[in-house]
Amino acid sequence: MTMRLPLEGVRVLDLSRVLAGPMCAQALGDLGAEVIKVEHPGRGDDTRDWGLRVGARNTSYFNSANRNKRSIGIDLGTAEGQQLARELAAKCDVLIQNFKFGGIEKMGLGYEALRAINPGLVYCSITGYERGGAEKARPGYDLVVQGEAGLMALNGEEGQGPLKFGVAAVDMFTGMYSAQAILAALFDRQRTGQGRHVEMALYDCGLMITAYYGMEALLQGGDPPKYGNAHPSIVPYGVFDAQDGPVVITVGNNTQFQRFCTDVIERPEMATDERYATNLARSRNRYTLLPELRAELAKRPRALLLERMRAAGIPCGEVLGLLEALQSQRTADAGLLTQYAEADAPDVPVPVLAPPYRLDGARVPVRRAPPGLAQHTEDVLSELLGLDASRVAALRQSGAL
Repeated sequence: MTMRLPLEGVRVLDLSRVLAGPMCAQALGDLGAEVIKVEHPGRGDDTRDWGLRVGARNTSYFNSANRNKRSIGIDLGTAEGQQLARELAAKCDVLIQNFKFGGIEKMGLGYEALRAINPGLVYCSITGYERGGAEKARPGYDLVVQGEAGLMALNGEEGQGPLKFGVAAVDMFTGMYSAQAILAALFDRQRTGQGRHVEMALYDCGLMITAYYGMEALLQGGDPPKYGNAHPSIVPYGVFDAQDGPVVITVGNNTQFQRFCTDVIERPEMATDERYATNLARSRNRYTLLPELRAELAKRPRALLLERMRAAGIPCGEVLGLLEALQSQRTADAGLLTQYAEADAPDVPVPVLAPPYRLDGARVPVRRAPPGLAQHTEDVLSELLGLDASRVAALRQSGAL
């Protein structure tokens, strides 16, 4: 039986590019929305040129943020292209855009212009900084915001300089926050019949990621220390080297620490040592405790440590390489990785991550593989706007498509 998805019947016009906007639209598509991605017909989304090439016009980067969408090629720099976008917006429930401040209004595609033709439209604008603030015209880049929001200051090891996250965390969080706000606006529309203007800024979302570290900085009037893989408040907690490889250990309370000392490293006297008996004491004395623990762990193979810790109810796990994790039995059993056939090379399967959502016990499917550039132009314009082949050909001839 085909899964009924909660956003079936919702149509999204995705005018965004790169990562934050596309991630937002992908989340809505994963949950059942029909997502129409508008791209420049020649160059497409910038990320079609980032990462590893997949087929003729897709890449690993593009594919990570554009499953469950259809792609149409429209040149929004032309008057005819702008008119097509307005007509499409009139048929949609949601619009997502992340043009530089003021750029979308110059095209006649700003919120006020589109609200006049579609009062129920939920319109999401993603910018670098607050649209009403002094920095509204600044372009938003993940790496810049990671620096400005203090994220680089909390990442890495003690004594290390500024360090970015391994992925574009600000872009990704902004995409997810934006999707949440759009869902709230859609819910509100059920009651009022009116759309909303959702305004999201990379800087705002980047600052949110500081979370409890941000609160600590404010309370203590300075930057918290860097702890790398360790935890500022819980000891032992982090990555430790076993005899044959790294292992993650997270001892969450005093009872777990007693079992860890007795059943895992066979040092019961450490559990009753007043320096280590409570987590507060262990945090104060981490620099004497941790060398002893590391010495004990290094004597034992990883498999044995994991077996003992799991038996003792202590949260733990392997540290895998990225490829190992993607190809692990855990990933396979969860159905998190699927494949599709690229049109340009149908005999070579291309991997794509499945959505993380489960509904009623089943994983939400990949209904559409990441699209080729402008792959669905004719289909979408015919279905939504009723344009016939001759009209589409004329638009191509004019350069609008």
